[in-house]
Parts: sequence; structure tokens; C-alpha cells
Amino acid sequence: MTQGPVRLDVTVNYAMPRKGLPAATSFRKWVAAALAGRIREADLAIRLVDSKEGRALNRHYRGRDYATNVLSFPADLPEGLPEGVRLPLLGDLVICPPVVAREAREQKKALNDHYAHLTVHGVLHLLGWDHEDEREAECMEQLEREILAGLGIADPYRE
Repeated sequence: MTQGPVRLDVTVNYAMPRKGLPAATSFRKWVAAALAGRIREADLAIRLVDSKEGRALNRHYRGRDYATNVLSFPADLPEGLPEGVRLPLLGDLVICPPVVAREAREQKKALNDHYAHLTVHGVLHLLGWDHEDEREAECMEQLEREILAGLGIADPYRE
């Protein structure tokens, strides 16, 4: 585990009206919590999009024709940084507030808590975590629980 403060540059882009959406400072706090003790320096961007853009991105990059809650685009993908370039660029997150709001209502979760969870979840994907099989999913979910507990947020996987 990495010790000491993290130098963090998080850019938040609101590609839709900001009313009712978390402030950029909230996203920065959630990202910092996800990265604490894991890396020393990181640059990433978060873009909040409407359902139309979220659906288009999910269709283009994942082949799934619906808007999803969060998409993660790590900078180390083959089409990411040129070979040999070493920057603290972690990647990009795309969050779709209409999906996040719907899920929070359906799951009876506090909206800000759900945003925090999805931000942490997306950042862990940028760090290389995944949930493609049951063991990976259990490990990633436990890490999410621990990070969120540190933020005073209840277990998002509790029924």
C-alpha cells in the first residue's frame, strides 16, 4: 500500500443541467477515498451525461444498447496513451445521472450514497479491478464496502 498524500487532479464535466447533481467537490472526495493508499498521483476526468449520450457510449464501447450507470475508460487501454508515455493519467469515468437516480429510487438508496458507490466502483475499474467472475466480484465488492464505510456510507450490497 502507498503511504502519504495523493496528488489528485479530477476534472468534472457536466454535459447536462447540474441541478440535483453532486458538486465536483463530492466527486473529488469519493475519488480520493477510492485511491487512498493505492497510488500517489492520479489525473482523471468524470463526465456526467444524459441517457442519450450514455446509451451511445455504452453501445459503441461495450456493444450494449442501453444507458448504464457508470463506464470506466482506463488510460492504459491499447488505444490509450502512446507507448512509453508515463503520466499520472488514470482514465475517464462517464456517469449517467438519469440511470443513477432511477437505480437509487428502485433500490431505496440515498442518491448521494449511490453516486459515491458508483464513483468508487468506476475508479476501482480504472485501477484494474473487475467483477467478471464470482471471486473477483466478491473481492471488488468487499473493497467497495470498506472504502464506502470510511466515508460513512452503508454497505451498498446489503439487501
